[in-house]
Amino acid sequence: MIPRYSRPEMVAIWSPETKFRIWFEIEAHACDALAELGVIPKSAAKTIWEKGGAATFDVDRIDEIEAVTKHDVIAFLTHLAEIVGPDARFVHQGMTSSDVLDTCFNVQLVRATDILLADIDRLLEALKSRAFEHKDTVTIGRSHGIHAEPTTFGVKLALAYAEFERCRQRLVAAREEVATCAISGAVGTFANIDPRVEEHVAEALGLKAEPVSTQVIPRDRHAMYFATLGVVASSIERLATEIRHLQRTEVLEAEEYFSPGQKGSSAMPHKRNPVLTENLTGLARMVRSYAMPAMENVALWHERDISHSSVERMIGPDATVTLDFALSRLAGVIEKLLVYPENMEKNLNKFRGLVHSQRVLLALTQAGTSREDAYRLVQRNAMKVWEQGKDFLEELLADAEVRAALSEEDIREKFDLGYHTKHVDTIFRRVFGNA
Repeated sequence: MIPRYSRPEMVAIWSPETKFRIWFEIEAHACDALAELGVIPKSAAKTIWEKGGAATFDVDRIDEIEAVTKHDVIAFLTHLAEIVGPDARFVHQGMTSSDVLDTCFNVQLVRATDILLADIDRLLEALKSRAFEHKDTVTIGRSHGIHAEPTTFGVKLALAYAEFERCRQRLVAAREEVATCAISGAVGTFANIDPRVEEHVAEALGLKAEPVSTQVIPRDRHAMYFATLGVVASSIERLATEIRHLQRTEVLEAEEYFSPGQKGSSAMPHKRNPVLTENLTGLARMVRSYAMPAMENVALWHERDISHSSVERMIGPDATVTLDFALSRLAGVIEKLLVYPENMEKNLNKFRGLVHSQRVLLALTQAGTSREDAYRLVQRNAMKVWEQGKDFLEELLADAEVRAALSEEDIREKFDLGYHTKHVDTIFRRVFGNA
């Protein structure tokens, strides 16, 4: 996580100040439950909330204590005792450090996901708006990077919209997966704390009680979460790569907005590079890379080892901060994307009618020609376009074998672009409903 690819709201979730505030809330909510159960005095729970709730936790002081204790939770509890006074002895009753660490981590992931969901909502709105704007903007579809058949630019954007709707659904499921709380003690058996404390803390924090834990919450949950972030990143990269290809000079069907005063190259003043989408491609690689260590964290020793801790201290902030930045950047790219319908038309006609080859093939087979012969006839004329720059329609009209099966009117009718876009309305209804 570096400032260049960070946004303040997401960064704040992972700040030491936020972390220690969540730690305090976990401990204080546990004290409330313990007080209701008669384990500690209610007056103590009240004092803990009053003094701790009003305090600003001193990060430097906690770091100073940790330098001696070599234990971050103990350092925090020591600092909390300095603030609360004698009643601090009732804090952390029957709990283990991971009860605090894991529950806090999940609170942070849930909060981070809420921001990511808002990011996706903005992106979806941008994609929908631009899709309807270019619903009928005909362009060439490509397979293997080669001209295939006509589509519309709106359909391309509708495809991205549907993909990010699925990403949103996956994020909602991932949020649910990690929204659990464990206050279950040293090996998860509640030996020194009542399970009702866990239930109370979970409800207070908007989480669910983990059904069964060891000293830690099972890490398959987090593996699923970070894998989901990786999928979202891959969807970002897919759309970014599409835009990068469309911005290539010889294509130039769409282009990132180039702002006044922007410069593309230190050496070549003419350059307008797809720097934002190239950047998104790199950021997607980083987010995906965090999924593997999250999966490797699943296999901890027995009731827990600490090998997952260093990983999560890095991938938690890095993955969510990076993905937040990437989603926001992509939404901005789509909102300001420059689209060039005239270049789409020019590229569509570049190979003089070859995009209609399948229609001619099907017409020949429907007229009684075998598929093998029909393919041979169409390909024979198509290769003249590729190799000699001929016009596909003219070559077909001049081909005696083709004319033996199809009339001039039949052949010309097969070159209607509207044939390829006749179901665009259906596609849009499937994606957007009746919007």
